Amino acid sequence: MEPKSPAALPATAAQTSAENPWPLRLLSEKLKIHIENSPFAWVEGQLLEANIRNGHAYLTLRDVDADNSFSVTVWSSVMRQLDTTPTVGSRVVARVKPSFYAKTGRLSLNATDLRPVGLGELLLRLERLRQALGAEGLFDPAHKQKLPILPGKIGLITGRDSDAEKDVLRNAALRWPAVQFRVINTAVQGVDAVSQVIAALRELDQDPQVEVIVIARGGGALEDLLPFSNEDLVREVYAASTPVVSAIGHEADRPILDDVADLRASTPTDAAKRIVPDLTEEFAGLEQARNRLDRAINNLIAREAQNLAALRARPVLANPQVMVDSRAEDLARWRERCTALIRHRVQRADDELSHLRAQMRALSPQQTLDRGYSVTQLADGTVLRDVAGTLPEAQLRIRVAKGQLTATVTELFPAAP
Repeated sequence: MEPKSPAALPATAAQTSAENPWPLRLLSEKLKIHIENSPFAWVEGQLLEANIRNGHAYLTLRDVDADNSFSVTVWSSVMRQLDTTPTVGSRVVARVKPSFYAKTGRLSLNATDLRPVGLGELLLRLERLRQALGAEGLFDPAHKQKLPILPGKIGLITGRDSDAEKDVLRNAALRWPAVQFRVINTAVQGVDAVSQVIAALRELDQDPQVEVIVIARGGGALEDLLPFSNEDLVREVYAASTPVVSAIGHEADRPILDDVADLRASTPTDAAKRIVPDLTEEFAGLEQARNRLDRAINNLIAREAQNLAALRARPVLANPQVMVDSRAEDLARWRERCTALIRHRVQRADDELSHLRAQMRALSPQQTLDRGYSVTQLADGTVLRDVAGTLPEAQLRIRVAKGQLTATVTELFPAAP
């Protein structure tokens, strides 16, 4: 089969078909043109391989947080301008451009600059991330949850057979022998650490029996602790509904995880002391509380007994008859006083009555009659005061001091004018 002329080939990949395909070399050539037209880009990663031959460096650069890697070639002209030689394990930033080897279909990167990421640069990046997350409110104390006093089950995320795991389990069991753990072992450094820790955190957060989660790791270099300052992990901890304790490294180590966690423990051993109470201290506290309660009850009983004794010593309770006698004396005194007052009042009333009787007697008509006067009345009982009020032969009734008599008028003597 004779090869087709270029004019007979489809112009674009979309125009190809099973009956009218492209030769493989044409696809390779077009891919090479497209890829190598890409602009330069700065990328960051960790060197897994570093082979230097004939002045050229053939590197394998891997993402620091994911399982992605690329081959990177640094030509000798660029190598001569570098301040340091690339070494396995170092973290670098590189200015790269994609390169496609059409003959084998191999994609790689060509680096025109390669710079190691120093400790100062890492710290500066972490501080910028810490400030950005803090401005979003991820470190707000109001969002932090309180740890249960005695959790039923504790979730532990740590490295397999690590000293951090042993410290947490041993010290927690020493403080509270009945403590229960659900341990998930993960990578605690390297590119797989972030994804594994996030997966373990989600699994424990969904377990209803787990009441607190501890993320623990021993000390190490700043680069080893970088996974615990990863933004994805920090946000996952912030979103967790279960309280999270950060126990990373030593006292001086402070990854961003410490700021977002509900509780920061300085070491894994300190985390064990913070998540469960000390049984010995609790027993001692109970004993002290019991002693204080006994003292309080005894003091109360003694105080009330003293009050009762004081009450019983009062005269009114020691000899209740005294109160009756004193009231009887008061009653007799009031009775005598009432009797005297009544007698005095009766005497005064009797004197007033005698006086009134004497006055009545002095003013009584009978008294006038007793002195020799009389009262003359007409037949109808009207008192006769003027002779003009009667006629001769009229019948009169005359009342004297003792008795009455009747008389007939024989003669009238009017008073002189």
